[in-house]
Amino acid sequence: MKIRNFIIKNKSFCFFAFLALLIILTAVFAPVITGGVSPSEAVLGDALKPPGKEHIFGTDKLGRDIFTRVIYGARTSLAAAFSVVILIFVLGTVLGILAGYFGGWADAVIMRIADLMVSFPGMVFAMAIAGVLGASIKNAVIAVALVSWTKYARLARSLVLKIRNQDYVAAAVVTGSRTFSILRRYMIPNVIPTLVITAATDIGGMMLELAGLSFLGFGAKAPTPEWGLMLNEGRQYIQNASWMMIFPGAAIFIVVVVFNLLGDALRDVLDPKDE
Repeated sequence: MKIRNFIIKNKSFCFFAFLALLIILTAVFAPVITGGVSPSEAVLGDALKPPGKEHIFGTDKLGRDIFTRVIYGARTSLAAAFSVVILIFVLGTVLGILAGYFGGWADAVIMRIADLMVSFPGMVFAMAIAGVLGASIKNAVIAVALVSWTKYARLARSLVLKIRNQDYVAAAVVTGSRTFSILRRYMIPNVIPTLVITAATDIGGMMLELAGLSFLGFGAKAPTPEWGLMLNEGRQYIQNASWMMIFPGAAIFIVVVVFNLLGDALRDVLDPKDE
């Protein structure tokens, strides 16, 4: 009964959560969905075939099945996007809580570093870092994470500054509660919901940034099935074989929209102020 009431009350969230789950399951069961076809299997005789019965999304310049590469690309793109979000969530939250609670030199150092990071255009800075580290999906994740954690740190710090002045926190300090206990019992539980909402809405944005790096040659390397890289490979054939860009682009669009709307719906569920 409780589950049914939750679904009725939060129809939008449940709908987009279901779509997000389908996308994740598609990535997990890619070998089953594609019938065991390898995304790197090249058949030069089938190069640049348009969508049809044999290849429903067509083939690329090497005769690789684009449907297979798009499905396997979900694995690469989702794994990379989730990795970035987890990294910036953990790093930004920890640094923000430390800066907000302890203040002083810790706050000054962390916030000055954050100010330095946001003073550069994020994508340009990520390209510079990825260029120094070398082109790979792993380095692209590191580059995007290094320029994106500041939002979480600033948000966590602002929330902690509000909570730190509450009476129940002062009472805990007076009664001799340890710092770690105060952080665990009062700070983290009050900070996490807002940051989780932010993380959910960031999944789509991080995927776009990673796809952008791969498109520009700073991310995934061939023959990795990654949507941004597939767009790069298809751009020179956009007039004669437009399907090489249409399907990876559509995959990025659908996933970004679904996760953005899921984040908005999650905010309605977790934020009691909207009720």
